[in-house]
Amino acid sequence: MKKSTKVISMMMIGIFLCMLDTTVMNIALPAIQVGLATDLAHLSWALNIYTVLFASLTIPLGRVADVWGRGRVYLIGLALFGLGSVISGLCGNVDVLIVGRAVQSLGAAVVFPASMTIGIQSVPLNKRVGAIAELGVMQGLAAALGPTIGGAVTQFLGWRGIFLMNVPLVLVAFAGCVAWLSWRHPVRGQAKLDLAGSALIMVMLLSLTLVLVKGNAWGWTSQLIIGLMALSGLALVTFIWTEAHVDQPMVPLALFKNRQFNGASLATVLSGVFMVGLLVLMPSFFTKVQNQTELLAAIMITPASMMIFIFSPISGFLLSKLGPRRVIFSGSLAMMAGYAVLSQLNPNHYWQFAIAAVLIGAGYGTIIGPITVLAAGDFTGELLTASQSVIGVFRQIGTSLAVAIFVSALSANLTVAKTQTLTDAHTTVAKLAISDQAKRDTLQVITHQIDQEQTAKPVKTPITVAKEHRLIAVAARQVLKSPALQAAPASVKAKVQRQVTRQVTVQVKQTNQRIVNAATAIKTRSKAAFTQAFMRPYQVALPFTLLLLLTTWCFEKRGRKANN
Repeated sequence: MKKSTKVISMMMIGIFLCMLDTTVMNIALPAIQVGLATDLAHLSWALNIYTVLFASLTIPLGRVADVWGRGRVYLIGLALFGLGSVISGLCGNVDVLIVGRAVQSLGAAVVFPASMTIGIQSVPLNKRVGAIAELGVMQGLAAALGPTIGGAVTQFLGWRGIFLMNVPLVLVAFAGCVAWLSWRHPVRGQAKLDLAGSALIMVMLLSLTLVLVKGNAWGWTSQLIIGLMALSGLALVTFIWTEAHVDQPMVPLALFKNRQFNGASLATVLSGVFMVGLLVLMPSFFTKVQNQTELLAAIMITPASMMIFIFSPISGFLLSKLGPRRVIFSGSLAMMAGYAVLSQLNPNHYWQFAIAAVLIGAGYGTIIGPITVLAAGDFTGELLTASQSVIGVFRQIGTSLAVAIFVSALSANLTVAKTQTLTDAHTTVAKLAISDQAKRDTLQVITHQIDQEQTAKPVKTPITVAKEHRLIAVAARQVLKSPALQAAPASVKAKVQRQVTRQVTVQVKQTNQRIVNAATAIKTRSKAAFTQAFMRPYQVALPFTLLLLLTTWCFEKRGRKANN
């Protein structure tokens, strides 16, 4: 095996780890919540901190690797990622988990951009396109496989396994890099860190990412969110001005003079939004509304991941044959068609969802394979590193945008659905010919299940056998208290006891049947309402897939070359 092949393999492991951990935790959130005995609001920071730090630190830490030596900094990044994984996997409370995820993210912000640059520069120029395509495919595939792997590992090894499984891969990559990477350090003083640019871009990206991931929780019109938006905008303007006036900018503005790079950036964000939009909502739909296990929910979205695996290398090969415009157009059209199916499907028929997942996965795979190649263009040296760092950030922004848009839309839809179904439940239960206590007990159970979106769980018999026996005993005591029966013979009392038992049993059976019928009807209507709440974001998103289609015209036709 050639040294370059070995190096690229190690870089692919690094990219796989970084991108996998952007999505692997999502499906395990309920299990982690139970395991650490915490609330979802607090636990969400363990998820968000990774995205926030990864997005805000990738560009500056990629630059640090350029200045201090990519190989050495890369090993530090791997070590940090492995340490963060161990802390997360062994944590005893949610605060320690958040710290572990933060350490993971610091490592990922180093490993990701360095992996791309080291991998690309390890091969001769004539093999560069193939190396870029392989590394790019791994990015999209790892993120898409996250929910599937997370569901399987959580089911068989527990939620701690989704973090601890990183450790062996980190050790393999570390050993391989020690053996095969070049350790030549750049000449001291050859390159400088753009400290002002680093600070400004971190402030800008940190503010923007916080807005995207916490906007729904904090309120899109809250002073905090508006302040963060203003801070992000101000930092961006100041950053652009600063970068235009320094000798060695953090992000060379020359990147954005390249039409092809701009097209790749837009396509990265938009394709990420529509791909992650599928991954972020459907596992919750399958587990909550359709009462599937985490493992089965993860398997049910696997068709999308498989299509990415199949179409990413194919599209990379077709890029040179058909040209970027045709390839990106084909992928965009497939994703658009997938959303058209998704917006009209009956989720009770899985095959319809499978068709949508296949189309979206195939479209994303067709786009993501060439995008990494197109983003690299003919850049070399610092421009190449910067292009990969920026594209990596855009990928994270796409993920954050998807979560912000789709989760916010779902939250709003679920609020309306819950209000409607609870009103319906109160009206239905109020009409039942049962005791007031039975009405209160029934509403309590139904309200809890509606609040948890647990509409697919079977309706249990409200009055259990044990409770029925207690009711019989209470009724019998009340009847036998009468003066006429207190002095009656034991045989008479026994007869009365049997009569009371028959009467209470009939009443319980009738009451149970009424409650079960009412609860079943409420659940049927609430399931329909919640299903619509989950599907509505895809219906609204469908017209916006046209934006992805329009990015096609940012790329040159076959045989033409973008100007750098």
